[in-house]
Amino acid sequence: MLFFPACFVSGIPIKLLSLNQPRLKGKLLKLQLTGMRKLIFTLLVFTLTFSLKAQDTTVIKKSPWKTGGMLAFNIGQGGSRNWAAGSERFSLQGAVQFNFHADKTWRKNIWENNVDLGYGLVNTNKLGFRKTDDKIDLTSLFRHSVSKKNKLGIGVWANLRTQFHHGYDYSETPKRRISGLMAPGYLTAGPGFDIRPSSCFSFFVSPIAPRMILFTNQPYSFNYQGGIKPDGSQEIPLSRHYNVDPERKLRFELGALLSAKFHHDIAKNVNYRTRVDFFSNYVDDPQNIDVFWNNYLNMKVNKWLIVNYSFDLIYDDDVKLFGPLKNHAAAQLRSQLGVGFAAKF
Repeated sequence: MLFFPACFVSGIPIKLLSLNQPRLKGKLLKLQLTGMRKLIFTLLVFTLTFSLKAQDTTVIKKSPWKTGGMLAFNIGQGGSRNWAAGSERFSLQGAVQFNFHADKTWRKNIWENNVDLGYGLVNTNKLGFRKTDDKIDLTSLFRHSVSKKNKLGIGVWANLRTQFHHGYDYSETPKRRISGLMAPGYLTAGPGFDIRPSSCFSFFVSPIAPRMILFTNQPYSFNYQGGIKPDGSQEIPLSRHYNVDPERKLRFELGALLSAKFHHDIAKNVNYRTRVDFFSNYVDDPQNIDVFWNNYLNMKVNKWLIVNYSFDLIYDDDVKLFGPLKNHAAAQLRSQLGVGFAAKF
């Protein structure tokens, strides 16, 4: 009994401690196990939280590239039988348009790339297959902003224009080849200033823009053997109609360039985009300005159905294929209206 108060004053005596030692060890072991479980659980929660945080950081990281485009397919068909007013017995038309852009933005720099392709055919009962569209247009612009509001920049603009397949003049018999892939091909590039008054309108000005006219695909394209016509006269090599020497297959020009583009939703589900390029050759007749202008009007009916209209105008002072003698330059016009399917990506 004398040891009982001592438990509260001086701690547990040796005899009492020895009597309760197995029970005390069990309690201490339980406390240790509980503490270990809590520690392990805390470490697991911390590790899982850190892992999820790292995954979230990877997901929200944005790519510097912004891409998008549209693939459209138009089709039309017509036919008649015993039609007194007169009509083609059968006609079938199809056209494909593809547009893609890939833009990269970092710090004060912008790199914009655009691919514009088109190809169309019409098949009639009397005339067979004829082209209605054939276009390859590749454009790239590198720009470095030099103003606070990004309205003015300096950079380099480049463009390549050609077509996929042969083009023919059907007014002659036999038909005469007048163009083809890289026949001609126009490669233009130059440093200059890029000005953007608004988000939907911009123009690029280059005071020194080299341009090469390439004619690497069959520059002669004679209809007759050796270019000798049945009347004994000599055919003109095709590349000469584009002011390109058939032996060199290349013409170099140096001039001033202005390229302007505009794109905007002018109404709900109606989008209009256009680009026009002006080029003046310093070396040869700078007052005769070459013009390349294309227009696209897309009207969305629903998710897949679309109505589109395109209009192109080209004036190239070097292309002398027109007029009574087929030796003059003239404005080239092309338009197309179609209903079809479109997919944006």
